[in-house]
Amino acid sequence: MAADFMVLRRSASFFPFLAALAMLAIPSVTVRAQEQPAAPTAPPPAETAPPAEAAPPAAAPAPQANAAEPVRHHALSLIGEPKFGADFKHFDWVNPDAPKGGVLRFAAEGTFDSLNPYSIRGVPAGAVAMIYDSLMAGSPDEESTEYGLIAEWVSYPPDYSWAKFGLRPEARFHDGRPITPEDVIFSLDAIKKAHPMYARYYKNVVKAEKTGDHEVTFTFDITGNRELPQILGQLTVFPKHFWEATGRNGEPRDLAKSTLEVPLGSGPYKVKTVDTGNRIVLERVKDYWAQDLPVRKGQYNFDELRFQYFRERTAAFEDFKSGRADLWRENTASAWATQFDFEAIKKGWAKKETIPTKGVARMQGFVFNTRRDKFKDPRVRQAFNYAFDFEDLNRSVLFGQYTRVASYFDNSELAAKGLPQGRELEILREFEKELPPEVFTTEWKNPVFASREDVRKNLAEAMRLFKEAGWEVRQEEVEDPNCGFFCKAGRAIGLGTARKEAVLRNAKGEPFTVEFLLGSEAFQRHVAHYISNLAKIGVRASVRVVDPAQYEQRESSFDYDIIIDSFPQSMSPGNEQRDFWGSAAADQNGTRNTIGIKDPVIDAIIEKLILAKDREELVAYTRALDRVLLWGHYLVPQWYNPYEWLVTWNVFGRPEKLPSLTSAVTQVWWIDPGKEQALAAHRR
Repeated sequence: MAADFMVLRRSASFFPFLAALAMLAIPSVTVRAQEQPAAPTAPPPAETAPPAEAAPPAAAPAPQANAAEPVRHHALSLIGEPKFGADFKHFDWVNPDAPKGGVLRFAAEGTFDSLNPYSIRGVPAGAVAMIYDSLMAGSPDEESTEYGLIAEWVSYPPDYSWAKFGLRPEARFHDGRPITPEDVIFSLDAIKKAHPMYARYYKNVVKAEKTGDHEVTFTFDITGNRELPQILGQLTVFPKHFWEATGRNGEPRDLAKSTLEVPLGSGPYKVKTVDTGNRIVLERVKDYWAQDLPVRKGQYNFDELRFQYFRERTAAFEDFKSGRADLWRENTASAWATQFDFEAIKKGWAKKETIPTKGVARMQGFVFNTRRDKFKDPRVRQAFNYAFDFEDLNRSVLFGQYTRVASYFDNSELAAKGLPQGRELEILREFEKELPPEVFTTEWKNPVFASREDVRKNLAEAMRLFKEAGWEVRQEEVEDPNCGFFCKAGRAIGLGTARKEAVLRNAKGEPFTVEFLLGSEAFQRHVAHYISNLAKIGVRASVRVVDPAQYEQRESSFDYDIIIDSFPQSMSPGNEQRDFWGSAAADQNGTRNTIGIKDPVIDAIIEKLILAKDREELVAYTRALDRVLLWGHYLVPQWYNPYEWLVTWNVFGRPEKLPSLTSAVTQVWWIDPGKEQALAAHRR
């Protein structure tokens, strides 16, 4: 199941569940890595094409009308029971009487050229995801839990062979037309055709049919997948009548295509105005059909959400400091430590605060493009980790604010620890011949740079690994830009020596060169620090910063050596793992498998994880997956921060209790008229 907090990639809706949860967090830039980029041995099996998939088993039959009807659930949770019962009036992390009104203004870094976040084409405005509702709504206070929204209830049999959703008769699109079973059926088909990621996510959903005036039944081609009813609850529902009509350009509308035509939705907001690439304004739907439901009570209180886009951070930050934007979410430790002492904060007109958030710490790191020959040997990838001095970077650049991430599921019971034991060990034994022996004999750990001796030892280990992989370090003369006429004349008569540098070369004499591709200048200092160590072992590294649109294009077409990427996880991982690490996703544009992993062992573990029969089994398979990924050395792990760093002008009201997974500014905060007037008076 997709992570229960918002991390952006191509849009605010890159996973179906993230689409709904885009409304929980502050919309941000269109790159997914943050400085907490907060977003992340023997050789593995040889690179081979993924095995051909077996033909799926025959779909399970839809339930008969006279069959005993399973329990109708108002909410679903993959971890324990939902906190709120069927008769709840509102969530305890909202103010049910929150006032409506006011304008919330954002300064966002990036750009956009599309209003369709469900296509791999274009760079969408992530905020557009807020115009849509889904069958169920995720809770920002409960991991892997959803409550009925468009769907009033959901039922499924003990073998999880199908799931039925009962739609609320009052559910409406913004044009007043009811949301029907036909819309839901259309939505599943359209979203699977629009993006290969969704096709993989809903791979096991093979049929959707109307089984009542307000009922839709989904049939699966597999049994035992406990997650399928819940991820279907994340399905964004589109208006069939809109998408099957002709667009304003005279051509048929297509969810798979980029578009700047304002789409029709059903959610708490709709698009008001658009200035392509620069500005988008959403307005609250005054007669929003769900505004009085318990699942929406006290939420989405701002009359307008205004997003002003800037090409780079400095301009966006200045916009916030000037008061033209109302809040700022900071992602870099150096900025958090040094850039928030301006006049408004000193006078108390604005405030900075650290808001704790729970959940799995996402893996973020320097990601290798293993489609390229130079990164196919895991010893090369491991050598890069031995050259990354996180401890010095944390002291000198990150102000000691971060903890290094050491698992793809860190800060949770899902993380692999120590040596494999119990059920996890049994799972890994099934693949023992294909796995590095260290998986069973050695606890995976990041190298530590605690002393000068550690620096020497770790760099020596990096060079040893490179040598084993066929790369030799040579000391070679290089041009010294500081050596002028007299310097060169002196060298000509033996009064001085030429400058020499370490250079890694293979048997063909080719140097090891690598380019770090960035979509923002924010990470240049971090990469420069890393490059200085890489130079000591002979790696010729450079960094290239491109604009967001070019970054998206290059990432989608796999035109990079190393990028910074992050992989958000929930406490109940499942079908989305196919898109992160599955062979079928490796060569498809727009994939989350930016690493390019093609490993039959990982594919097999993912499929068994998805079909885990209970929590204990799920944890065991997740730990096994974590361990195999770690020993594959597919990235150099970076760091995480279990907080949101938030700076706001003093105009807001908010509930006494915030949800535990996010600050949920757009969802549960509001404009306090008294504070707004007082601030305006102070600033005159």
